[in-house]
Amino acid sequence: MTTIESSSTYDAAVTDAHEPGSLAQSDPARRRARERRRVLVRTVRQALLGLLLLAGVVATVLALRPGSVPIDRAYAVRGAVVVAIEESGMTRLQDRYAVSAPITGSLSRIGLEAGDVAREGDVLAEIAPTLSPLLDQRARAEAEARLGAALSSLGQAHAQAARSLAAREQAEQDLQRLRKLAQNGSIAAKQLEQAEFELRMREQELSSGQFASKVAAEEVRIARVWLGGDGARAAHDRHLDVIAPVSGRVLRVHQKSAGVVQAGTPLVEIGDPNALEVVVDVLTTDAVNIHPGTEVVIQDWGGDPLAGRVRRIEPSAFTRPSALGVDEQRVNVVIALTDPLAKRAALGDGYHVQARFVLWHGDGVIKVPEGAVFRHGAGWAVFTVRDSVAHLTPVSIGHRGESAVEISAGLHAGSAVAVHPGDRVADGVRVEAR
Repeated sequence: MTTIESSSTYDAAVTDAHEPGSLAQSDPARRRARERRRVLVRTVRQALLGLLLLAGVVATVLALRPGSVPIDRAYAVRGAVVVAIEESGMTRLQDRYAVSAPITGSLSRIGLEAGDVAREGDVLAEIAPTLSPLLDQRARAEAEARLGAALSSLGQAHAQAARSLAAREQAEQDLQRLRKLAQNGSIAAKQLEQAEFELRMREQELSSGQFASKVAAEEVRIARVWLGGDGARAAHDRHLDVIAPVSGRVLRVHQKSAGVVQAGTPLVEIGDPNALEVVVDVLTTDAVNIHPGTEVVIQDWGGDPLAGRVRRIEPSAFTRPSALGVDEQRVNVVIALTDPLAKRAALGDGYHVQARFVLWHGDGVIKVPEGAVFRHGAGWAVFTVRDSVAHLTPVSIGHRGESAVEISAGLHAGSAVAVHPGDRVADGVRVEAR
């Protein structure tokens, strides 16, 4: 009896111990909660895996995407465009007079130095006769012929001076007429400036003609002295005075020491250092675009820039090798200085200058740097920059200046453009300014 009761008690205890687990497994609410937790964990795990894959894709795209191309950026602006040609040149005197020995004789020492003032009629040198016989018939005939030639030259010089005087008077009348028209606003200011420039040129031509007349008169006097026209003075002094034909400064003394000289030997050069002009040799391909009256800026001579105008272009060209040894056809262009003398007082004869010929000048035009424009097909184009992206933009260009190009169509003021874009820049490429 006792054994049977103990066995029953054990079975009941075992049944009671397994009763709660059976209840949990059979409870639907708990089972659904457990399933929800499993789904939530699986969803979070998948979301984290998706975010990780998305981050990897974004990093790969960013790594493989090309970077922005650095460029030099400029802007289209309204301003002035100047088309000019620059060449080097030299100053020279408009009228240079080389005084030479009129006869063969013994020259006394010349006391003048370069830079000394010589006035018209001053004695520059003395030539004493050498030991020679008197003039024979043939020598006298030659002297008379020389006198006749000198008289003819004097007449020619007078005629030239008269013609220059008439031209100056006509220029004065034209200027007075144009000034009246300018007061009424009937003509442009440039025409009045051209008339004033023409009057100054005619005045210089008249001055040159008057100097030539004086030189011819002195040649006549020398020829008469050679014939014995100044016999009393020759008998007294026994020498011939070499007279300064014009007033000016001594530029150069060729024969300083005393000695025997032959007729025609250069002795002294005289000129007016204030009457300067500039001679510039330019390429013939550039000279065809230069005309009398073209504005010129004289610079790099050691002082402030000077204004000038082209007076004439010599008709004959010449060949000169360039710095690279290539033969070039060049032609001389003569420039007249128009600034007051006080502004160019330090400029002398034979000075090196840089001449800048202004062929065209435009104000208020749209311009971009020259390096921004390039050939595109049969026309021209630029790369405009909008929102850090380069866009190929066809344009029409006008005049090409020294550092800028006139844009006649295709751009407006304020547009950003790429300067010297290079091969990496194309339409649609991202760019950034350096």
